[in-house]
Amino acid sequence: MSNEGMATTGYTLTENASLRERNTLRVDAHAGWLAEVHDAAAIPVLLDHPALRDTPPLLLGEGSNVLFAGDYDGAIVSMRTRGIEVLAEDADAVRIRVAAGEHWDDFVRWTLAHGHAGLENLILIPGSVGAAPMQNIGAYGVEVGEFIETVEAFDLEQRSFRDFANRECEFGYRDSIFKRHPDRWLIATVALRLPRDWTPRIDYAGLREELARMGIDRPAPIHVADAVVNLRTRKLPDPKLIGNAGSFFKNPLVPAAQADALRREHPQLPSWPAGEGTSKLSAAWLIEACGFKGLREGDAGISNRHALVLVNHGNASGAQLWALAQRVREGVEARFGITLEPEPRIIGAVT
Repeated sequence: MSNEGMATTGYTLTENASLRERNTLRVDAHAGWLAEVHDAAAIPVLLDHPALRDTPPLLLGEGSNVLFAGDYDGAIVSMRTRGIEVLAEDADAVRIRVAAGEHWDDFVRWTLAHGHAGLENLILIPGSVGAAPMQNIGAYGVEVGEFIETVEAFDLEQRSFRDFANRECEFGYRDSIFKRHPDRWLIATVALRLPRDWTPRIDYAGLREELARMGIDRPAPIHVADAVVNLRTRKLPDPKLIGNAGSFFKNPLVPAAQADALRREHPQLPSWPAGEGTSKLSAAWLIEACGFKGLREGDAGISNRHALVLVNHGNASGAQLWALAQRVREGVEARFGITLEPEPRIIGAVT
């Protein structure tokens, strides 16, 4: 192990580092080098280290949206910076800057505790703040890109910091410019604008019903958050108890005509308008209809609580988990003609 002195250089560096506790699927992969950054100003110095100088590093948050299908021989850089700062506050909105290394769920709970609304639908999503814009995380009808004002990122090619305005982030469904260039931009901070004019977003399937079950007819932000927590807790396995990366496949976007044809044949298939002549289909329904929910092959499995969740029952390798995911994709494509796309980033395998 090589420790460069966190107090002076702002990072630590470990050789042949285990990644088992650094990915929520609990895959026991290893990295040639693991660098943890505690001060964003140290990034240029870190990149001049011999372990990172010749090969672009792989960027890793809390590992909640990645599958290591094998070991990674190169260097991995992980942001461990901390800090939440209110930049400005007025009658219209509050602007908040957050360090990339902060835990996303902790930040959402911080906003609620300080009376700031907007992110309540995104509570209990695992991962770091820096990973949120990369994936444009979303849940229960809300996406983080709606609230992001700017993203500060370090350009690993040009070796300089750059601020991205919202439109420059090119947010899409579980997508952004950072995701399309995953090893170029190392996100340092995220600035969000949370408006004061708040209306609950409760039209997503099950949310309004959960609030009614709770006896809430005029929900405040904390009520919406509690309802989302209830739904997620019931539907999704806890990564602390069983390895998983949340939803493993994206809900597919297809031409509206194709969705209509599928719904004529399968009237129970959920679908939602997605704009520009497209529809979004339920990947979970497609997977469950193929009989994969609850399937287990060794320690690799599909959750019996939610068909979208790939789980590690103990000691499944990344290759075993990816093989099972491939089997699910092939089954859905054979039956419905739909090719599912993985939501996590797959390291060490052709997708």
